[in-house]
Amino acid sequence: MRHVRAYGTPADDDRGPILEAPAVLFTIKQISHDDPLLARHGDPVKAALYARKFTEEQVVAPFKYSYGERINGQLTWAADVLRRKPYSKSAWISLTRPAEPPNEVPCLAGVAFRIRQDRLVLTAAFRSQNAYTSYLNYVPLSDVQAGMARNLGLGCGPMHVFVAVPHLYLSDLTEVSTLTG
Repeated sequence: MRHVRAYGTPADDDRGPILEAPAVLFTIKQISHDDPLLARHGDPVKAALYARKFTEEQVVAPFKYSYGERINGQLTWAADVLRRKPYSKSAWISLTRPAEPPNEVPCLAGVAFRIRQDRLVLTAAFRSQNAYTSYLNYVPLSDVQAGMARNLGLGCGPMHVFVAVPHLYLSDLTEVSTLTG
């Protein structure tokens, strides 16, 4: 949120005006459901909704796609790649589909898994992300990572996150200011 507030410039979006910032790459060393920051500032109702988006095969309203359906069907393939070649950098799964309607292209475009130092490292590539609500994606993604790690008999390493277009809706700036100072 601070990155977008500091470097964002006005832009348009289907849901209203935004501040749009340059791409960002960061690492989350560890996150969990009982994270104190999430307990203090998070929205448990939205968190449950996003968890369903990542686990259920069917589209959950108000979303237009299901990460569960797009990710789960490819996890076996990715695990098999890493079992055959633990050093591989090729266990990437794409969540986009050729020629899908532009309003149904998922924000999370791809997820990669690598084994490094006997831990499973996850990389998430987002084409776009609302910095105010982005935290809602990270715990469910860590659950995907943990499930894959268990499947491979590994511990979890860091989660690397790339966001091509981090943004904030102008309508959220008051709430963002209370969180970021």
